[in-house]
Amino acid sequence: MGAGHSHAPTDHAAPTAQALAARARANWILAAILIPLTLLTLAAMAMMWPSGSKESIKLASPYAAAPGVTFDTGKIQRVVTGSCMEGARTGGAGGDAAGDAAGQAAPQGSECTFAFTEPDKGGNPVKVVINPDVAKSHGVKVGDLIRYLNLSKAPGASEAQGSPAYVFVDFVRTLPIIFLAVLYAVVVIAVARWRGLRALIGLLGAYAVLVTFMLPGLVEGKPPLLLALVGSTVIMIGVLYFAHGFSARTSTALLGTMFGLGITALLAAWATDAANLAGVGSHDSATLANISDNISISGIILCGLIISGLGVLNDVTITQSSAVWELWELAPETSARQLFTSAMRIGRDHIASTVYTIAFAYAGAALPILIIVMLYERPIGDALTSAELSEEVIRTLVGSVGLVLAIPVTTLIAVLVVKATGLRGAGLKNAGDVAPGGGQLAASTASTAYDGGAGDRAYDGGARAGRAGGDDAGPAGGRGRRSAVRR
Repeated sequence: MGAGHSHAPTDHAAPTAQALAARARANWILAAILIPLTLLTLAAMAMMWPSGSKESIKLASPYAAAPGVTFDTGKIQRVVTGSCMEGARTGGAGGDAAGDAAGQAAPQGSECTFAFTEPDKGGNPVKVVINPDVAKSHGVKVGDLIRYLNLSKAPGASEAQGSPAYVFVDFVRTLPIIFLAVLYAVVVIAVARWRGLRALIGLLGAYAVLVTFMLPGLVEGKPPLLLALVGSTVIMIGVLYFAHGFSARTSTALLGTMFGLGITALLAAWATDAANLAGVGSHDSATLANISDNISISGIILCGLIISGLGVLNDVTITQSSAVWELWELAPETSARQLFTSAMRIGRDHIASTVYTIAFAYAGAALPILIIVMLYERPIGDALTSAELSEEVIRTLVGSVGLVLAIPVTTLIAVLVVKATGLRGAGLKNAGDVAPGGGQLAASTASTAYDGGAGDRAYDGGARAGRAGGDDAGPAGGRGRRSAVRR
């Protein structure tokens, strides 16, 4: 039975000097590759850092009101409908933006929706005219918090008889967004604990790079391809190491991510030019193109194609790297070829799921465009290659190619690194040292337990190893069963 033998030292044996040397050698190789790449990226970031000057850019803010006009907030107390004739506006007492908003809100000869709103700053309820598109698509109800344009004190307001004094601008969404953000943070931290907290902090850092480096760089006309590559690489370096710690696993995932980024960037640069993605169908793109000669719409599209795939790319690379290490810990004697094959079986499942993730994420964001294109009753080929959909289609394809190719590259790097650390790099003593053939049977069976979920087969393999080589081989099968159960 072997009950009188203690195998605790075998389970927790310290790494040998040879294993430590092999592990250090693998880490030095990773450092020799990643440190120069990191320094080069940071140097490029410093050279391309935007000045922040916006003197040559003139863009009228839609929230810039004329003298005497203010943007107020309040809560709706009552909603009524009535004739818009009394709301017809003939002049721009509140400026061009205010005049346009009032004109849209009060078309002549139709029925309008009015919301009696209690101002947050106090006073009697005011009669706010609701834009027809808002009243038709979503509507307003009692208790809604809204932002509205106050034209009551604008110059000439008293002479503009029949013009609306209060015009709906937007809903106030502060509370629901704060609630969702807090809920998201609580759920992430509760499930992932400190790693989840670090991931959230890393996300804030990623947005800081985007807002302070990439967006101003695009405005100032920096090379979009280099800007996207440098900014994305800095984001991935910070996010991966901060969330997952400094380890060979993380370094392996980072190398795979950099490879995927490179492939995505090259494909995005080619596709933007070959498919003539000019963004001409977008009102926002047209606005940006007209405010400055430095802003390149095709460059913004190129940068967007690269940035949009960062999250999924990070997901697949860190998962593949971790999968290789977990498989190796279950079966440390597995050959490099077998380890790569087993990890790629996981990777193929991940490829299928992430391709769906990208496709449906973009489809969900483009639903209004998809509906419009469907109503046009155009052939599917023309619709997918149209100005309205081509950018989303290319974004899906480019991002998918980059992440799919990153999976085998990350897996290969992880296998090479994990095998370079040596069989005893994890401090495990091979049962085959005591019973030749028995430990190998337990290790290979444990690997099968991971791929097929058959934990009992791992235990049976350990039992056969014990019968073949004696009691000292039994713990290998026991460890295989425990590892399989934990998986």
